[in-house]
Amino acid sequence: MPTLSVEALLESGAHFGHLTRRWNPKMRKFIFMERNGIHIIDLRKTQLLVDIAREAALEISSTGRGVLMVGTKNQAKAPIETESTRSHSNYVTERWLGGMLTNFSTIRKSIKRLNLIDKMETDGTFEKITKKERLMLGRERDRLRRMFGGIEDMTRLPGLIFVVDIKKEHLAIKEARILGIPVIGIVDTNSDPEEVDYPIPANDDSIKTIELITKVIADAVLEGREIAKVKTAESSNAAELAAKEGDAGQVQRQMRQRKTAGKSEE
Repeated sequence: MPTLSVEALLESGAHFGHLTRRWNPKMRKFIFMERNGIHIIDLRKTQLLVDIAREAALEISSTGRGVLMVGTKNQAKAPIETESTRSHSNYVTERWLGGMLTNFSTIRKSIKRLNLIDKMETDGTFEKITKKERLMLGRERDRLRRMFGGIEDMTRLPGLIFVVDIKKEHLAIKEARILGIPVIGIVDTNSDPEEVDYPIPANDDSIKTIELITKVIADAVLEGREIAKVKTAESSNAAELAAKEGDAGQVQRQMRQRKTAGKSEE
């Protein structure tokens, strides 16, 4: 059974594409019909591709790798931040800065600077500097948090990226492709679905549609995380058991050696 019903997708307005004159011919196979100068997306195909993307998100997150969600357009900011936070994923809702992935070590320096200012505020350093210095540091902290708050705890590159509006987020997709990171993307009728690994044909301007699809991906990430926890626990238990068996074997060997030594003395 599909994760999303056609009714839910219809109600969210997922079927509304762009004006026919703005279409990308590569979206032809995902278009159901034309109505009043607008392309209508085939929601049966949306259903199928949502499920394929969901499985990819589940599988990748089950290996312990993180997911980065990207949505910098106004309609996407709130859903992306909400679902990323809920699924313990990282996110970008402000302007994508070049090198966020391909020059990640430099980005980490900015995040360390943010962490340092936070520490200065709590360890009493702010009390020892002038009011002007506190004001300047406060502004710097706010700017850094606005730009990097969603990736503050991202210590390594993500295993998957989910984007809303692949046309707008082309820089993020380009960097992901350079690094071989798979991408799930909500793709409207004006975009090229071949630019991402897991395209989801849908209206990328509808807040309800964005919420609906982002929630599905977030749910998959949460499910994958639980699987990863179980795998980690099983590996830990297996290691402990092997260590105990190793200790027991060593004791037995020592006992045999002692018996052999005793017989030799006799």
